[in-house]
Amino acid sequence: MAKNADIRNQLANKVNSVQTQSEEEPKTIAGYLKKLQPELQKALPKHITPERITRIVLTTIRNNPALQECSPGSLLGAVMQSAQLGLEPGLVGHCYFVPFWNNKEKRREVQFIIGYKGMIDLARRSGHIQSIYAYTVHEADKFVYELGLHPKLIHKPATGQRGEMTHVYAVAHFKEGGYQFEVLTKHDVENVRNRSKSKDNGPWITDYEEMAKKTVVRRIWKYLPISIEIQQQVSQDETVRKDITAEAQSVYDDELVHGSSDVPVINAPEPEQTKEENQEVKPSVQDDADPFNGEPINTKQDEFPFDD
Repeated sequence: MAKNADIRNQLANKVNSVQTQSEEEPKTIAGYLKKLQPELQKALPKHITPERITRIVLTTIRNNPALQECSPGSLLGAVMQSAQLGLEPGLVGHCYFVPFWNNKEKRREVQFIIGYKGMIDLARRSGHIQSIYAYTVHEADKFVYELGLHPKLIHKPATGQRGEMTHVYAVAHFKEGGYQFEVLTKHDVENVRNRSKSKDNGPWITDYEEMAKKTVVRRIWKYLPISIEIQQQVSQDETVRKDITAEAQSVYDDELVHGSSDVPVINAPEPEQTKEENQEVKPSVQDDADPFNGEPINTKQDEFPFDD
């Protein structure tokens, strides 16, 4: 896999070239993705082809039409993030593309979120972990865990109706021997969810238990023998790129989003003008490098060249 810095330099050169030929710019999401395929080929691992990631992204957009309201640059930036990490978005659960309201730019952008399966996949790439897994515990299950000098964890899932989720836990077994586990209560998970910018939409609503598993895997992460490179990859979680050449920026950056009350859920109306009048809007330093200018892209069904 090519180094991210090299890929960004190549993309920046391509963007500069594209800006001089704006009349030839694609007008559909499929067109942009097709134009991006040479760069995707350089970033993707061998087992994922540009054609495959294109089909998956188009399916993801169809399943979540609110993504069409986001700036094209941030959407393609999320696509490039998933490609560089070798994670597939959407139903696979490796990662998610979630629309959110950027209060500074006054537009919707795409937030890149790593899923539970993506976290597991990244952890296994370290080469030092024999197995890693997470499970949810429910009211009817038998569940006992102890800490101290001799930690113990026993979980016997009930059959039939298991009731509400009460706990979630993760276990990692190391190749050199030994193991580590972490347990969170549902209350712990809710505290994490309530701090999320996407607590009311995206995977926290559609895949709650998967996000609970991801939360406990993130908690155990600090005990795992993970390389610096993998740690840096995980830092891409809950970030946004303004375009394919920009650095990923955390959605928790105060310069990006001012207050969670201004972040609408999917299909919610944008903040009223009266709320925006007293807020200063500064131009982004990445605007000159964005060939898309935040304009919406035509996404009609007959414009997708990579349909299954």
